[in-house]
Amino acid sequence: MTAIISAAQLASESAGPRPPVLLDVRWSLGGPPGRPAYDAGHLPGAVYVDLDTELAGPAGAGGRHPLPGVAAFGAAMRRAGVSAGTPVVVYDGGQGWAAARAWWLLRWAGHPDVRVLDGGLTAWTGPLSTDTPSPAEGDFAPVPGGMPLLDADGAAALADEGLLLDARAAERYRGDVEPIDRIGGHIPGAVSAPTTENVAEDGRFLPAEHLTARFGALGATEETKNVGVYCGSGVSGAHEVLALEIAGHRAALYAGSWSEWSSDESRPVATGPDPR
Repeated sequence: MTAIISAAQLASESAGPRPPVLLDVRWSLGGPPGRPAYDAGHLPGAVYVDLDTELAGPAGAGGRHPLPGVAAFGAAMRRAGVSAGTPVVVYDGGQGWAAARAWWLLRWAGHPDVRVLDGGLTAWTGPLSTDTPSPAEGDFAPVPGGMPLLDADGAAALADEGLLLDARAAERYRGDVEPIDRIGGHIPGAVSAPTTENVAEDGRFLPAEHLTARFGALGATEETKNVGVYCGSGVSGAHEVLALEIAGHRAALYAGSWSEWSSDESRPVATGPDPR
C-alpha cells in the first residue's frame, strides 16, 4: 500500500465497490480558512475538516499547531464518517501540507489505510460538487503510536545521534528571516531540507527514486537508523515525513517544531547554512 493516490486511481476507486472516505482539508498558512473554498466546490462526497480546530489543539507553549486531544480528534473523524475498516483519502488545494497533516494524524492514531491525493484538488479532472454530505457516524477509535513522534528533547537528541531534517525554507533555517516565530535559525545539528523540493512544479511528489536520492544526499541512507523532521509548526513537516515514506524511510515528526522550540529561550539556536 502506498501513501499517495493519483486522481485517476481515486476516480476508479470512488466508483468501485469499496469507495474511500474523502476528507477535504484545504488550508493556507496565514490565509483564509478553507471552508469557503470547500463550499464553492469539492470532490463529490468529501467532508470538510478544519486544520486549525480539528487537526490541531489550541496554540500555546506546545507550538502553533500542537497535536489535538486524542478524544477530540477521534470525535472529529467519526463525524466525518471515518471507520477503522474503510480506506480514507485526504486532499487539499494542491500544496499538500494540510493533507499530509491529516494523513500523519490518522496514521499516528492507528488508521491502517490512509492516502493523500497526489497534487491535491488541482490534479482532479472530474466533476465537483457543492452539496454538503451528511455521512453516517464512523467507528474510528484512535490508538496513538502508529507513527513515531518526537518532543523537544527527542529532537535535540536525534540532531546529535541520528538525522534531524528541517523542512522549512532555507532562509528561515539560516535565520536570515523569521516572519512568524520569536527568533530565526534552527535546532543545532539539524540539516536543511526544504519540503518544497519534494515535489514537481505541478505539486505532485517526485518519483520515489528521486526522493530516495535526495534524502540519501542529506544523510538518510539504508544504514540510517533514525530520521526525524520538524518545520515551523508541524504541518509542512508532516509533508516531509510523507515524502520520506515514499522514499522508504519511516521518519519521526517533531510536532511542536520550531514554534515550540524557539518559544523557550533556554533552548540553543544555530544560525547560518551549517547544521551547527
